[in-house]
Amino acid sequence: MQQYKGWLFLASLLLYLLYAFGVIGIGLATAVTWAAALLYLPQLSKAIRIQAGCLLSIGIVLLLIAAKQNTLLSASDILSINLPLLAMFSAVSFLALANPENQQDPLPIGKRSIASTALGMNLLGAVINLSIVFIVGDRLAKQQALTNAQQKVLMRCFCAAAWWSPFFIATAVSITYAPGMQWLDVLLPGALMALIALAFTTAEVSLREKDSFAGYPLRRESLTIPFVLATSVIALHFAFPDFSIILMITCLAPIAALSFAKGNSKVLIARNFVSHRLSNVGSQYVLFLAAGVFSAGIKALLLAYPETLSLHNVSFNHQTFAIVLAMMIVACMFGIHPVISISLASPLLLPLNPEPSQLGFLFLSSWAISTGSSPLSGVGLTMIGRYQFSTRQILKNNWYYALIMWLICSGVNALLM
Repeated sequence: MQQYKGWLFLASLLLYLLYAFGVIGIGLATAVTWAAALLYLPQLSKAIRIQAGCLLSIGIVLLLIAAKQNTLLSASDILSINLPLLAMFSAVSFLALANPENQQDPLPIGKRSIASTALGMNLLGAVINLSIVFIVGDRLAKQQALTNAQQKVLMRCFCAAAWWSPFFIATAVSITYAPGMQWLDVLLPGALMALIALAFTTAEVSLREKDSFAGYPLRRESLTIPFVLATSVIALHFAFPDFSIILMITCLAPIAALSFAKGNSKVLIARNFVSHRLSNVGSQYVLFLAAGVFSAGIKALLLAYPETLSLHNVSFNHQTFAIVLAMMIVACMFGIHPVISISLASPLLLPLNPEPSQLGFLFLSSWAISTGSSPLSGVGLTMIGRYQFSTRQILKNNWYYALIMWLICSGVNALLM
């Protein structure tokens, strides 16, 4: 049954692409996407099932309340809002086929290994996403249990890629919930924040464990994949500025992944991936579809009661940016997924007419900081479940990182956005 679920997720991706290029309507793609998510429900973790159930229930209740005021949204506005994100997520998951293979190389020790591991987590994670945490974490854990210093480098430096990588789902979420956002407009401040996060973490760990830190053996050829992909996206974005960057990446990622995948038969590699690994995106499908209904409910309620629930006395300035960012980071510390806080913040902030790329930078920053420091984020739960860190230890290791990055990010926003 598992392999058939993978093919259903692939059908969802292909049908969305047919819709995006004007071949079919949105209805069939939406129906298949929801069917794939519903079939995955038995495999969901309890935490995701509770979050998704709450989001879906609250969204439906809000839609019903708005309907009593004759405020009705279309079915596509309710059920299809996050289809582009999910198509991109499925497409980007193929990049796991381009995983670096250097399991036999000895682990480098010392100060230089800290910087190379931080850089590798960021650049490789920018392309192959969460896979890099397992690759590096498992490799380091073969020698001994992960140290606090290694946990800091793995979590923070991987999640910092959310600030700049077009292949991170955070970028697709930000483009969706900050309509009009241009990725190139947030690339400079995002890359700057990522560099600051890497430099801060490297400096901190160097001061404490510069002689004993065991890092990941990063090879030069490993950086070919992120360099080629990032360059391709930037070039194509300049050549076709009206072409959606989400759609561009959705088309490019599987092709690039199979091109870099090692093996004789690309067809066999693709078939095995779809049959055995593609369905791993199921939990994201369920959560993001539920978040879409929740966001639609908030939007409908704001339309039904524009004066009561609007923030018409507030302007979206640098202070608002800092306050909302702090609230979103704290929410993630309590286990609220960034896509949930973003789906809530977006309909509340859009009536304030914020500059789209500044709003997008807010969403990217909330994702990068909170997931890199919260024990209840996806990466944090990986550290707890796979590498035996405690919730308390992750909080102790990273609370001040979140505070410092929030302060610096608020300053970068005031200066550059």
